[in-house]
Amino acid sequence: MSGDGQAMAGLLAALLPALDALGHAARHAAPGTIEALAAAAMPLAATLEAARADFAAHSWPERLLPVRDCLDASAGLACDAFAALGAAAEAPHPMRGAFAALRALPRAEDALYPLATFLPAVSRHFLDGAERMDEGLIARLAAAPPGREGRGVMHLGGPPGTRGGASLYVPETLDGTEAAPLAVALHGGGGTGAHFLWSMLRAARARGVVLLAPTSRGRTWDLHAPEADLAAIADALAVADGIHPLAPDRRLLLGMSDGGTFATIAALRGAPGFTHAAPVAASFSPLMIALADPAALRGLPVRLTHGGRDWMFPVETAREAAAALRAAGAALAWREIPDLAHAWPREEAGAILDWFLSTPPRAA
Repeated sequence: MSGDGQAMAGLLAALLPALDALGHAARHAAPGTIEALAAAAMPLAATLEAARADFAAHSWPERLLPVRDCLDASAGLACDAFAALGAAAEAPHPMRGAFAALRALPRAEDALYPLATFLPAVSRHFLDGAERMDEGLIARLAAAPPGREGRGVMHLGGPPGTRGGASLYVPETLDGTEAAPLAVALHGGGGTGAHFLWSMLRAARARGVVLLAPTSRGRTWDLHAPEADLAAIADALAVADGIHPLAPDRRLLLGMSDGGTFATIAALRGAPGFTHAAPVAASFSPLMIALADPAALRGLPVRLTHGGRDWMFPVETAREAAAALRAAGAALAWREIPDLAHAWPREEAGAILDWFLSTPPRAA
């Protein structure tokens, strides 16, 4: 291996486990856990800092400067996240600080992802669990021609995170001759589509699902007057369909927290263009379901996911909503995760898409 290759490998050996550790922290963040999560992450943070210093000392040829810049940017953001997570553990409001710290994780992933086409270790990182060991999948991803227009991550309506805009991922393996299934993923309160995209990208990449992550027009989705946000989503969907054809009979609307609540409201109102709904950690009220369009609910495939330790929206409310949706005729799948608090269950992303792809849309 060349000196350049050794420098890359040395940083990646520290960076990729560090990013996984930050993902673990985001998954398990809850009141009372931040100090332990920060302490567990500190050895990886120290290893990454040392590897980054060695990487910075290497002399790079001009042709590899873009690679260097991607790796250094990702490592820098990961180091920032570790430092902020450690500070959050000592702060008066640890959860607030932890949420702010972990916003650096999707930015670090975004900085690293352009190298997935060229570096096998990075390509494996952008898969989940056992899929990282699926050699057939790895080979298919490696065979996708790099740099094709209309593939990979792109942003609609302005720079990443623009209010009312959207972020789009079109899997590199799609050839454009067949319409692809679509998942529309709605962020939680205060988030952006540019960040939430990375919660589902690995699962979408492995399954050939186009992923659209809109950003709400305001700080969060307008749950009381959803029409403007729905119109913005419809506009982004139309642009995405122009970039790559989308299957009309496979369109999932999913969301986390406020995004999950908004996805539920849209489904209950019979928002056109979606065949499946999958709220995660959403808020529910009996009135939402009582006022729903019965025709919109009947036979609609819905997958509810909720944490048994959710401290913001108690699981009991979600259980009641599941029973009410089932009674109203929805084709309901219920997934309760005992150890999940109010956080995105990263291990469920693939299961959500597998349910979506294997569950027929309701009969016309």
